[in-house]
Order: sequence, then structure tokens, then C-alpha cells
Amino acid sequence: MNLDDTTPRGPADPPPLLEADLPWNHPLARALSRLGRRLKQGDRHRPWILDTAVTAVVALLFCVPDLVHDGDRRHHPFDPEFTHLSLAGTLALQAGLVLPLLWRRRRPFPAFGVITAVFVLQLALGVWLRADVAVLIALYSLVLHGELRRLPVACAVTAGALGLVAARLPTGVHVLDALFFLFSAITAAVALGLAVRIRRAQLSVLRDRATRLEVERDQRSRLAAAAERTRVAREMHDIVGHNLSVIITLADGGAYANDRAPERGKEALLLIGDTGRQALGELRRMLGVLREQPVAPSAPELSPQPGVGDIEALCERIRAAGPRVVHRSEGDLRTLDPGVQLAVYRIVQEALTNALKHGGRDTRVDLAVGVEGTRLTIDVHDTGPGTGTVRPRPHDDEGHGIAGMRERAGLYDGTVAAGPGPDGGWTLRATLDLTPPAGSDLAPPAVAGGAA
Repeated sequence: MNLDDTTPRGPADPPPLLEADLPWNHPLARALSRLGRRLKQGDRHRPWILDTAVTAVVALLFCVPDLVHDGDRRHHPFDPEFTHLSLAGTLALQAGLVLPLLWRRRRPFPAFGVITAVFVLQLALGVWLRADVAVLIALYSLVLHGELRRLPVACAVTAGALGLVAARLPTGVHVLDALFFLFSAITAAVALGLAVRIRRAQLSVLRDRATRLEVERDQRSRLAAAAERTRVAREMHDIVGHNLSVIITLADGGAYANDRAPERGKEALLLIGDTGRQALGELRRMLGVLREQPVAPSAPELSPQPGVGDIEALCERIRAAGPRVVHRSEGDLRTLDPGVQLAVYRIVQEALTNALKHGGRDTRVDLAVGVEGTRLTIDVHDTGPGTGTVRPRPHDDEGHGIAGMRERAGLYDGTVAAGPGPDGGWTLRATLDLTPPAGSDLAPPAVAGGAA
């Protein structure tokens, strides 16, 4: 039932049930609930207190009346069918029935066995005691705390013992009526024990499930944080690694050309400034997404991530650093999903950065991006370092760059293959599958969202 239901009601409809009207929200119910929680907490630390209290209450309610009225025969309802014992004999039988209740939870089956044995001995002596209620308490404790495979034996023993009681009742009481009430008592004790046991098991399962859900929630949070760190690290690597490689190459070229052609050195410095400002802007946009709120009203606004339309500008920056870049494209690339365009741009950026870093300023880079049906291919080939270059190409060390490209291609069921080319250079080929996921009309998700 919805407690906040505001649907119009007719005059004959009952008034809505308020939260305060619920039974478990009554002050008395809440007080009893708090008391129960405190008792459970105390019982976990000192279980002997509750066992002693139960034993004392049974002795007070069912043993003391037999001792107080021991001399008054009128208080024995079934005289003269039952034998009247002395005070010492009554105390002995009462002790045998009540004292085993002290370990009814720790050793439920032995306690039940002792109480039942004393009860049978009492019946053999022909004695009637109010403390016989301990048999039902022991049976309840056995159902609640003991092994259920012993329950049929315990119920059969109890039924047999109570059947002897029914046989010893006065002739005015019909045996079937007596058996009905006695067996009803057995059924009530067993049913109550089973109900409490099932309820405790359900609560235990719910607590375990809540604990597992908390653990799974924490794990999901950690996995999400790890995935986000990986995504940010990949973006930062693409931004910082590419721009720093261009800046370093321009700085080296400018320093070399400063003495021979000062105007070339000045041009290199201007390009370094432009590349640095572009990198700083991309970093600000990236960090602005990670903040919950902008630190100032003048914080940079969100802008779209780069796509295939920005590849030519990327090639121009690489050309400014020295390498000759030949770029060609096939197919309608601008209609691709923004996430696919970002993945293509980052793969091309990383490939050109590696060509600049390892091939040097004198290398030639051939870049081809094409779409054919649902398959997109990226081919990048450079001619390697020029003559006299002493920096070796790290063919066997893929580093984080190629790993990042493979992660981006893997988002679209693609692959990345890289290795040395036939002319001593380096060749990279990446393929992406543009087929939408089965059962969905949505395009594959973006690597870093639609804006940064």
C-alpha cells in the first residue's frame, strides 16, 4: 500500500493509512523492540543470565505452588489418582525437571533427555507436579536450538509420556479428550519452536545478503573508480604525451636552426606556444569534467571532444615539427558516432606521436582512414629515422600507447596490430567494428563521454 497516495477518495472510502498509525510505530511497540534488542545484545555476552532467569521463573510459577500447598490435599485436582510424596521427594523431582533447563540451549538434546527421564520416573511413581511443563519447554528448546533430525524421536517420546498421563487421569475425564489437549500442547511447542527458528534463519539470510550487497556495492564503486582512473589516465596520456612530443621536437629543431636561420627558430617558438596553449586548454577541459562544481564563474565551458574532422589539424601540428605527413580518407567519416570519432582521433594521435618520437623529424608518415560497410580501418606507416640517427626504434616495447590504442579499439570489437615495416619503418593497423550491439539501436558508447 502506498502511504503517500493522494488519489481522490469518495465518502465511503476508508481514510488513508498514515505512517504513525502502523502497529510497529506505536510507542509501546517501539519500546518493546528496543528492550528486545538490548536483551539480545546482553544475551550474546552473558547467555547464562537468560538461562538462569528462565529456570527461576519456571521454579517460581510451577514449583513453589506445589510446595506451598503440599499439606493441602484439596489443591491436587486429580487426587486420589496420584500419589502424594514427601517434601524431600517433591523437591528431588522438581529439581530433576527444572535444573536441566539451565543448559537447554547449549545442550538441548541431553537436557530434554534428562527432563523426560525424570518425567517418566515421576509417572511410574504416580506423582502429579506442575513442574511437568518443563517437558514442553525442553521440547521447544530442542526444536529451536537442536538438530532437526532428532525431532521425530523427541516428539514420539513426548507423545508416549503424555499418553501415560492420559491413561492415569481420573475416570471422569475421557481419554480422547485428554489426548487431544496434551497432543495440542506438543504441537504448539513444536510449531512455536519451528516458527522462531525459521524466523531467525530468515533474518540471518537477510543480514548475510545485506552484507554481501554492501561488499558488492563497495566493489562496484572501486571498479568504477578504477575504470575512471584508467579512462582519465588514457586521456591524459594522449593529451600530454602527444603535445609534449611535438613541443620537444620543435624545441630541438628551433635550437638547431637558431644559428643558421633565426626566422625558423622564431617560428618554432611560436609553434611551441600554440601547442602548449592547446594542451593547456585540453587539460583544463578534462579536469573541469572531474570537478563536481566549477571553482570559478570563469571556468572553461564544456566543448565537444575531437573527432575525425580534427585529424587534418593534428597532421598540421606534426608537419610543423618536421615529419612529412600524407593523410587520406575514404568513406563518409563525419557521420560516425562521436564515440567512434574520438577513438579514431586518439588512435591516430598516438600513432603520429610515436612516429614523431621514434622516427624523428625526417621521417615520412602515410596515414589512411577509411570506412567500408561496418568496418573502419586505420593504417599508419612511417619510414623510420633518417640517416645518421642513433636512436633505435623500440620494436619490442609497446609501452602504454599501444595498450591504450588496443583498449579503445576493443570498445568496438576492434584490433590493433603494430610492428616493423618492410623499409625499416613502423606500421600500425587498427580495425573497428561499427555494427551496433545486438538488440539495441544505440551506437557504441563513447570512450570519454560526449564532452570534456
